[in-house]
Amino acid sequence: MKDTKLKSGILGYFKSIQSAIFLAVSVLVLSAVVIVTAVSLRYTRNSISENSEVYTQTIIRQMNQNIDSYINYMENIASVVSDSDDVQKFLFADYGQEDNRKRLLEQFNTILNGRDDIKNLGILCVENGSGKTDTKDAARDINQDSEPEVRALINYGFQKVNPDLNIADLEWYRDAVEGTSNSVLTSSHVQHVVSGERPWVITLSRGIRNNTGSGVREGVFFIDLNYSAISELCDQNTIGEKGYVFILDQNGNIVYHPQQQQLYNELQTENIDLVMNADSDTVVTGGDNGKLYAISRSEKTGWTVVGCMNTQELFNGSTQAQSIYMITAVVLVIIALLLSSFIARNITLPIQRLGASMAKVQEGDFSEVDVEVSSKNEIGSLTRSFNVMTHRIQDLMDQNVHEQEQKRKSELKALQSQINPHFLYNTLDSIIWMAEGKKNEEVVLMTASLARLLRQSISNEDEVVPIYQEVEYARSYLTIQKMRYKDKLEFQIDVEPSIKHIMIIKLVLQPIIENAIYHGLKYKESKGLLILRGYEEGRNVVLQIIDNGVGMDEETVEHIFQRHKVNYHSNGVGVYNVQKRLQLYYGSDYGIAYSSEKGKGTTVTITIPKEQEGYDHETV
Repeated sequence: MKDTKLKSGILGYFKSIQSAIFLAVSVLVLSAVVIVTAVSLRYTRNSISENSEVYTQTIIRQMNQNIDSYINYMENIASVVSDSDDVQKFLFADYGQEDNRKRLLEQFNTILNGRDDIKNLGILCVENGSGKTDTKDAARDINQDSEPEVRALINYGFQKVNPDLNIADLEWYRDAVEGTSNSVLTSSHVQHVVSGERPWVITLSRGIRNNTGSGVREGVFFIDLNYSAISELCDQNTIGEKGYVFILDQNGNIVYHPQQQQLYNELQTENIDLVMNADSDTVVTGGDNGKLYAISRSEKTGWTVVGCMNTQELFNGSTQAQSIYMITAVVLVIIALLLSSFIARNITLPIQRLGASMAKVQEGDFSEVDVEVSSKNEIGSLTRSFNVMTHRIQDLMDQNVHEQEQKRKSELKALQSQINPHFLYNTLDSIIWMAEGKKNEEVVLMTASLARLLRQSISNEDEVVPIYQEVEYARSYLTIQKMRYKDKLEFQIDVEPSIKHIMIIKLVLQPIIENAIYHGLKYKESKGLLILRGYEEGRNVVLQIIDNGVGMDEETVEHIFQRHKVNYHSNGVGVYNVQKRLQLYYGSDYGIAYSSEKGKGTTVTITIPKEQEGYDHETV
């Protein structure tokens, strides 16, 4: 029960069922479109994010493999050079060094001329003041009182070792001599080995064993790789317009960064700690400037290659897809609204037609109220029932109108037949004594008036007559009454010619005049006067019967139309019946109005409409 009330309340907010259906369908479709669009956008965003992560990770791994291959190639070069007999003899022998030097320089020239990515390469060996070092600790423990000697061959042979530099203090040199691995790879740094040069390089160094002496590493072969070489490797694959790649060593130091100078000048920062401590291959930072880091660590070099991509740029790729989704959603919404409007209109159109037909029926118009509905659903069944109902109501109304018409005619006939027998007897008696008194003219006049009176009241079958006929009927009646009451009655008739042809129902004036004579003038001591007037008043016609009889008090006037107050012995027609017939025929706005004052007389006003449907007053 509560559910029903709630539903009725919700539907009650809408002015029409069409609006309710349209809104309901629109809300459902809009909700579906919004949900599908939101899910699609979310799915697209997640897919783009996942695909971008996989794509970036693949690029970084491939880049890491390329760097490993590159470093492996450089290690092969270092291995070939450092293991040659010429290197052994040049560094550790005391004879034949010039020939070895030439062959090494030829080999260096070949490498340098074929590789633009190599800035420097050479071999070094640090000796103390007493002669050639005997162990690997000699490089560290050089007597500070003696100048260490460096046996070196760099590039094309004419480059000199920086005299202000203690080679043995260089980290990459010590790691190569003292370390356990075959080769050592440094981060990017400024190389000071060559006199007068300070390039940014990455150094690959390899320890050289003294196979002719101690058998330990006493020399170092090194290759300085151009910074541009690593840059070219990192730039081979793009990861977006704003994406970039940087490399960290095992200690978190920057090997390569496209904005390395800005990092050193602290004009830019990088999330190095986040990358080094990451447990997965992908790290995403939040915020407006969020970044996606794809990480690949190399077991060979110990380096970590990191691809960095701006998350905002990452999702810029979904803008076109989002635009397509939004355009599609808008188009779907428009189509849905049009369809919902079409559906609502088609569903409610029969109801609207039914409502319009009901409105006509409510106003009493039964013309063309049938509603044609071809549907076989509930609305069609309701409409067919409505058509049957309206036909039935119309038949009943026609029947009722016919019955009322017959009733009015019956009442009229009854009124026509209710001429007071007492009046008729008295009139005949008057004719008899006038005949006995040889008053032939008066007998003729009274008999003629009585004949006209009877003919007009019982011979005419029409329900309505022109006013002039009703006036003539009243004149005949007054003539008879005047002859009966010579000393009691005078009458005047003043009816405007303009209203004589207007139709009025029969037997309206005579009952009122009879009532005025028997209740007003008969009991007056002096001669009474009765005036019949007729005139136009706006859109109405007014007939007045005015007498100067005994009049009535207010209580009598108030109850004049009540049926139980009518005295049928003295008034066989009755004011009640006349009033009822007038209002039944013309409506409740028309009829009889009484105005009376005790001892002064009574005025009866009869009002009917001037314009009456179905009658042309000019041709009657």
